[in-house]
Amino acid sequence: MSQPVPPPSGNPFAGGDQFAPAPPPAPVRNNVGLGLIVAFVAALVAAGAYGAIGGAIEKEIGYAAVGVGFLIGFAAAKAGGRNPVLPVVSAVLAIGAVYLGQLIAAAVYVTKDSGSFTELFFQHFGLLTEAWKAGADGMTYVFLGIAAITAFAGAKKADA
Repeated sequence: MSQPVPPPSGNPFAGGDQFAPAPPPAPVRNNVGLGLIVAFVAALVAAGAYGAIGGAIEKEIGYAAVGVGFLIGFAAAKAGGRNPVLPVVSAVLAIGAVYLGQLIAAAVYVTKDSGSFTELFFQHFGLLTEAWKAGADGMTYVFLGIAAITAFAGAKKADA
């Protein structure tokens, strides 16, 4: 068996392929439809988690609203790219997700000892929203705003 001949010293480019080929360019992410779908799914998942946590501990946490917003914005931008619509839609979806999460938390809290969560949430949704309106205070709206801001920032950060 013959051994490969090393290139002559002094000329690093002699002797063939010494360097690995350049990696292919990164794929361009500019699929707005996919970004919107991913943002919507992330909003539903985040709302469920936000509501379950809030209902279990019986209070709202600002960091959770930050997490909801950032998750939605980041996921939308990673899937959809740099389209300027995605940060705005992410912010709107984050407000909806925190609102839905607050409703889920209220339903979890009310039905913790007795009653059916699904019955309260799906059959008496109007009653649940009226209770939310009656119990909403300044911090409730602050959490909605925090989620929107972090969703917008998360979408901008992910596409950078």
